[in-house]
Amino acid sequence: MLAATLAPWFSRRGIHYGWVMVGLTFLTAVCSSAAISLPGVILLPLTKEFGWTRGDVSGAIALMLALFGIMAPFAGALILRYGLRSVVVTAATMVAIALTSTTFVSQRWHLWISLGLLLGTAAGMTALALSATVANRWFAKRRGLAMGALTAAFAAGQLTFLPTAAWLASTYGWRMAIFPAIIGCSVCAVLYVLLARDYPADIGLAPFGDTQIQPRPQRIPGSAVAISLNVLREALPLRIFWVLAGTFFICGLSTSGLVNQHFIPFCADNGVGPVQAASFLAMMGIFNFAGTICSGWLSDRFDNRVLLGWYYGLRGLSLMVLPFTQFDVLSLSIFAVFFGLDYVSTVPPTVRLAAQHFGTAKAPIVFGWAFSAHQLGGAIAALAAGLSRDAVGNYVPAFFAGGLICLVAVLALFAAPRVRPTAVAT
Repeated sequence: MLAATLAPWFSRRGIHYGWVMVGLTFLTAVCSSAAISLPGVILLPLTKEFGWTRGDVSGAIALMLALFGIMAPFAGALILRYGLRSVVVTAATMVAIALTSTTFVSQRWHLWISLGLLLGTAAGMTALALSATVANRWFAKRRGLAMGALTAAFAAGQLTFLPTAAWLASTYGWRMAIFPAIIGCSVCAVLYVLLARDYPADIGLAPFGDTQIQPRPQRIPGSAVAISLNVLREALPLRIFWVLAGTFFICGLSTSGLVNQHFIPFCADNGVGPVQAASFLAMMGIFNFAGTICSGWLSDRFDNRVLLGWYYGLRGLSLMVLPFTQFDVLSLSIFAVFFGLDYVSTVPPTVRLAAQHFGTAKAPIVFGWAFSAHQLGGAIAALAAGLSRDAVGNYVPAFFAGGLICLVAVLALFAAPRVRPTAVAT
């Protein structure tokens, strides 16, 4: 019981163990998100080595993102049913196996199995539902800040890892670029076994900001699938659910599907090398870290609908402007800073709105369904951008269309209700 021993030691130093859980989950989110960002680095090397088209590789990427999204609504239910540690350790181990398998591919269907099926399923077992669960269980106060930090980790892994991966791919081959993520996920599995606990009550603590120990809730009967579908059935009639799912669909379309997977190839079309392009993605990751933590802080204090409106509007404008820049250092740096501050700043307000309308117990599952829409949007964008590039020879229509769709999200947020419904909140 290493966690039970460490918790009093941290408490004597004024540190709640919830922040240790944030640290463990932060590291796990960095490594798992780094794993799903790798296709953006290895896309071009795969086409060169095997003679595949960008559409061929984009199809496997789209399957990965789609399965990531399909699993997301069940991630919260899996955690609720089988426990935080069990699910995280299983998922991290599966990610390591999927990445290892990818290094042995030689046929397109191999890629669809390893990168698409295995990695998509494994990454989706935790997704952002893990972050939402930790924030909701371990924090009564500063929940938005904790969620902001964990969301920043998710994007930081996708973006800051890429320069190293691109350098490894350019210097030693694309297979070598995969190994750091394999090692990272393996380490996370071990640390979660040793240090993580499911609830604060497991080590005799109240959630951060609370004075009373909350008893471990009774296990909800039924399978994870049944639990998740029951929550969905309760949420479907409510307008707020469709607003959250619809806007998050657009979030995934414009980030994980479009920018994360096709920014490096877009830069290559404009004479920017993969390592340099990945460096701009890393710059996005740095500014995303600050932007998302600030978003978490803001979501504790301001109307989350208004925040989301600003985020989607500014993101849309940046995507529409990018194709018409010179792709020089100055213009790409401005885009990286601007887009980075906004990259996943949408997550803390979305999680908070889910908690306000559905309660802390069901919020991770509702958010999981919204995240499923997020990944569906990402899958569609990843495939559509690749096919569009093959058809017209450039990425301009894909990026400009992504920006326009972001502006649709701004309009959709006007339909979000202000008053919290009580029918399904618990």
